[in-house]
Amino acid sequence: MSIIQDFMNAAVVETYDAPLQQRKVPVPKPGPGQILVRLKACGVCHSDVHIWKGHVRPPSDPVPFILGHEGVGTVVATGPDVTSWEIGASAGVPWLHDTCRHCDECADGMESFCQNQRAHGLNVPGAFAEYVVADAAYAVPLADGLDPIALAPIMCAGVTAYGAVKRSALRAGETCAILGCGGVGLYAIQIAARLGARVIAIDRDPAKLELACRYGAAATLLADDTLTETLGTEPYRSHVCINFAPTTATWAPMIAAIRPRGRIVAAALVPDPVPVSQEWLTATGVVITGTSVGTRQEMREVVELHAAKPLENDIVPITLDGVSGALRELDQGKAAGRFVIAY
Repeated sequence: MSIIQDFMNAAVVETYDAPLQQRKVPVPKPGPGQILVRLKACGVCHSDVHIWKGHVRPPSDPVPFILGHEGVGTVVATGPDVTSWEIGASAGVPWLHDTCRHCDECADGMESFCQNQRAHGLNVPGAFAEYVVADAAYAVPLADGLDPIALAPIMCAGVTAYGAVKRSALRAGETCAILGCGGVGLYAIQIAARLGARVIAIDRDPAKLELACRYGAAATLLADDTLTETLGTEPYRSHVCINFAPTTATWAPMIAAIRPRGRIVAAALVPDPVPVSQEWLTATGVVITGTSVGTRQEMREVVELHAAKPLENDIVPITLDGVSGALRELDQGKAAGRFVIAY
């Protein structure tokens, strides 16, 4: 039986856009329908940067305000009425803490689009700590024996990539252009290649394009001034374009690359508007849609995919007290890979 201490180490947001404070805070207690997870690892996601900087703010700050939504650990306690989890089970703590459970999106199994969802590290305390409370219905069952360091980024980056590829309805034999070869894009390249698609990887960093080739891209293109013109030529015309780069600069290349009846999927957070001609839409039948992290079903599917053959990424292990530096490097575009806190 696990011994649960009274206090835990946590990295706490006390001021937006300032270093997280290392604090001793009370270990949370699971309420009805909840589980308590003792963490082994937690990835550091670019969404954490948006929240840390104050670009994305909750209606009211959780107390304590702990970021983190790529947690992996072990169930050490359960709340009243929880029968679906056993003590000692491996669990993932993803972006979704819970949703409203009764809107059309929840009823259709598309709860990642629920407009009343709550997220770990945004609406409720997250996993930049030794323990975290998760909703028993939204925590992710994990097979024993998987490396928690490699598995942690799957809880958000991996399922975001998987959800984007699935939303694109990509089929074997089709060409898929993936713009932005950071951690999420590299997962998407592997997933699309495993489906039998011809993947074109696009990024402004040659080192990331080298990784893209290693992970299954059939072709790579440097995002330079000639990109839009190049993508308009036949070898690069694509049935699917998925954007993981947080910039409007990807819009013109995608419009140039997409084939008639193709599918454009927005996966990156790009707040600025982009131009689209309705006449062009009527002439081409192109579908433009967005994706948001992933559903519980998609989470189960991508975890099974990873368990069968691990999805790769350049993992940079850090300690809890190194998370502020990781957030800063992510914000400055200097990250050498996916930062993962190892507890």
